[in-house]
Amino acid sequence: MKHHFLHIGDVELEWHEMGEGAPVLYLHGGHGFFPDDDAFATQLAKTRRVIVPSHPGFGRSSLPEWLDCVTDIAHVHLALLDYLELDQVDVVGSSIGGWIAAEMGTMAPDRFGRIVLAAPVGIKVGPVDRLDVPDIFAMSQEQVARIYYHDDGKFRFDPSAHSDETLATILRNRETLTLLTWEPYMHNPKLRHRLRRLRAPTLVLRGSSDGFVSADYADAFARLISNASVETIEAAGHYLAEERPDIFAARVDAFLAQTRTKKILWRNVG
Repeated sequence: MKHHFLHIGDVELEWHEMGEGAPVLYLHGGHGFFPDDDAFATQLAKTRRVIVPSHPGFGRSSLPEWLDCVTDIAHVHLALLDYLELDQVDVVGSSIGGWIAAEMGTMAPDRFGRIVLAAPVGIKVGPVDRLDVPDIFAMSQEQVARIYYHDDGKFRFDPSAHSDETLATILRNRETLTLLTWEPYMHNPKLRHRLRRLRAPTLVLRGSSDGFVSADYADAFARLISNASVETIEAAGHYLAEERPDIFAARVDAFLAQTRTKKILWRNVG
């Protein structure tokens, strides 16, 4: 795993890359990205060049005062693609990372070959007086774990198992997540109206035991995208990359590989 920093205006962006092959942008969820512990990225890097930015305010990326919403982060990550001279790339986004990926896809629809949204948030589909996803900021960590994981016993947070530096990063990630998603809660009111611009083939994935993003919510998200399908991974919760990294990586790789196969066939015919 190679570790880099890039200045984009006044944002100091931390980003990582590993593997070789066709590039894929991986956008992490609200927990942040910890390179030494991310089995999904390691698995995907066996066949792809995986590029993983830490969103502003997460990891070691800076968070200037003006940056206060997911849409701002989408612009920062598009600037990263400019720096890397990637005119077209596949993208995988998990949870809030799926929200960021969707925002990016509406801003620059021709820039993305295929998109995987893993338990994405970011839109409002239900009544205005009811939350579409549970309020995690009003829950204890034990309650959050129960809605996040199929087997929450394996993922109970133990502070003594982490260094002081890692604990500080975890707390900073939570603080940034709160800032970005508190009001309006976990959505951009405009995004649902913009999703029709997203043209890339899109796969919405969800764990069967996800208590945060419901099946109805995932279906509603996919219906707003013209070329989207929905699939479920069994015995998994919200964070597929943590709970079922091998199965998640295999499904993502198979979906993304369809584009490469079509391109090869097209070249052979031409």
